[in-house]
Amino acid sequence: MGKFITVKAEDGHQLAAYEAIPTARPKGGLVVFQEIFGVNNHIRNLCERLAADSYHAVAPALFDRAERNVELGYTAETMERGRTLRGQLQWEEAILDAKAAVVQVKNSGKTAVVGYCWGGSMAWLSACRIAGLACAVGYYGGQIAQFNAENPRCPTMLHFGAKDPFIPLSDVEKIKAAHRDVTVHVYADADHGFECDERASFHAPSQKLARERTLAFFAQHLK
Repeated sequence: MGKFITVKAEDGHQLAAYEAIPTARPKGGLVVFQEIFGVNNHIRNLCERLAADSYHAVAPALFDRAERNVELGYTAETMERGRTLRGQLQWEEAILDAKAAVVQVKNSGKTAVVGYCWGGSMAWLSACRIAGLACAVGYYGGQIAQFNAENPRCPTMLHFGAKDPFIPLSDVEKIKAAHRDVTVHVYADADHGFECDERASFHAPSQKLARERTLAFFAQHLK
């Protein structure tokens, strides 16, 4: 089982992070970026599953700069609270916290990032702004199109749901057109949050296929 630890960013900020270490020799390190609901049960479970796949997984608590110990469920009210917290943070600060998590896993081999919702956008920005990553995977990152002018420094894979009400397919097409070397998968029957089995929008077939593709991507670039 994993546990919460403390990591330190370059600017001195100390933040919590959930760490899951595999029992076998790690295949590599993974920084797991949260949704707007904090490092909640879903994100911790993702870390545990990745550790079971022999990856050293660390999920930094990106909300700690605004409020500590944030762990939200999936309701309209908690979504609004999560958006408010996210709005109090600067992208540059979140990248500093991402780098702190990268340092935490660096001794486990090559390092990749993976993120969901807000974390999907963080995975994209990390690929663009953090040197030395082996690859990056983003799930339904709604702000990626906002940073479409930036270019990933490492191989990058993105997952989107065609039925996502928060990310228009026109944004996905803009990303694909600007970054032809980025692997983009669109799931016809998937909504926003389709990977999370704690959300009403969970879609098992899309989740299974996206996970298979993600793990294959990690296996390719973290070897």
